[in-house]
Amino acid sequence: MTIKIRSLVPSLFFLFMPYFLFAQSNLVTESIFPTQSKHVHSSSIVECANGDLLVCWFYGSGERTADDVLIQGSRLKKGAKKWEAVFEMADTPDFPDCNPVLFIDASDKLWLFWIVVQANRWEHSVLKYKTSTDYMKPGAPTWLWQDVLHLKPGDVFAKTVKENFHKWADEGMWAEYAPAYTEMLIEAAKDPIKRETGWMTRCHPTVLPGGRILLPLYSDGYCLGLTAISDDGGSTWRASQPMVGLGLNQPTIVRKNNGTLVAYLRDEGVLPQRVLRSTSSDNGETWSYAFDTDIPNPASSLEVVALKSGNWLMVYNDTEDGRHSLAAALSNDEGQTWKWKKHLALTEKDKASFSYPSLVQTKDGFLHVTYSYSDGENKTIKHAVFDEQWLKMK
Repeated sequence: MTIKIRSLVPSLFFLFMPYFLFAQSNLVTESIFPTQSKHVHSSSIVECANGDLLVCWFYGSGERTADDVLIQGSRLKKGAKKWEAVFEMADTPDFPDCNPVLFIDASDKLWLFWIVVQANRWEHSVLKYKTSTDYMKPGAPTWLWQDVLHLKPGDVFAKTVKENFHKWADEGMWAEYAPAYTEMLIEAAKDPIKRETGWMTRCHPTVLPGGRILLPLYSDGYCLGLTAISDDGGSTWRASQPMVGLGLNQPTIVRKNNGTLVAYLRDEGVLPQRVLRSTSSDNGETWSYAFDTDIPNPASSLEVVALKSGNWLMVYNDTEDGRHSLAAALSNDEGQTWKWKKHLALTEKDKASFSYPSLVQTKDGFLHVTYSYSDGENKTIKHAVFDEQWLKMK
C-alpha cells in the first residue's frame, strides 16, 4: 500500500492552518529554518503555557569531535505564520554541546538539559542544565540558573550490572583471546569515576502522578541506561539502578495505567536489531533486563508518549537498514500491539535521513514532532503536525 503524505510549504501551512488542522485530518510538514550545510541534530520540542512552541537542537561542524558545536533554538508564537529567527540557547566555548532536552515542570519553569563533551569522547560527557521562568517572549529564554547535574551510582550499580548480564545475556561465540563484552562492562561498572560520568540526555522526562521526575539517561561508555530521579521538583537528583541489556541506548519512558513504567530503547547490539524494552514496577528505582520487542530499529533514537486519549504514540525509524523511513505508530493497548502506522517521511535508502524524533501533544490535542533532516548536503530540523484521526485513516 502506498501512503501519500501531504507536505506544504510553510506559507501555505500557516495560511490554511485552521482549515487543515480543524476541518480535516492531515499531516503537515515544514522546515523550522532553511536547509544549510552545517550539522543540525537531536531536537527537542515543548509547548509553553501561552501556546508557543519552543524547539532546540545542536548545531556545528560535527558532533563530539567538533568543538564549535552549540545549542540553538527557535520559537513558533501561537498564531504566528513563521518560526522566529534561530537563537543561541547554550554554548560552552571550545567544547561540543550536544543532545539538548527541553522540559516544562508543574510550576511552568523551563528546563534545558544537555551534555558538554570532554576530551571529545561521549563517555566523558558532563550533564548540565539551565532553568528559566522568563521564556515566553521573543528570542532566547532568560536563564536564571545553570549547574551540573551530578549523579553517584553506587556499588549496587555494579552488582546489578553483573547479576543481570550473568542471568540474561547470551553473547554467542567469542574468540578465546577476546574478553567477553559483558565481562568488560561488569569490570568497568566497579569504577566510581566511570559510573559518575558520561550519562547523556536524549528524550523528554516523565512526570509521575506523585510529582516524581524521571530524566531518562544513557551511557555510550557502558551502553546502559538509567534515570535521574527527583522528588523535590528538580532541587536534588539521584540515580536509579541501571537498565541493563546488550547495546541499549537512549531510553524513552511511558507509564501504564497500573503504574508500571515501560522504557523503550535504541538497539546498538546483536542482530536482529529491534527496539528494546525494559520495565519498572517501583516508580523507576529498578529496571528489568531489556529484551527485544518485534519492532525494527536501525540503531536510531525513538520517542514514545501517552496521549490524552490513553493511546500511546511511538515515532521511530521503522526499518533495520537505515533512517530513510520515519513512522508514527499508535497503540490502544499500552504497547502490546501497534495497530495503526503512517509515515511522517519516507524515501529511498541513502537518498535522505529522517531521525531523532521529539514529540509533544499540545493542549488542543494535536501532535507535534520535530526531527533531523539531511540529504547529505542540505540539513535542517523538520516540524510535523497531525492528529490521531490521521493515523487511523486508510
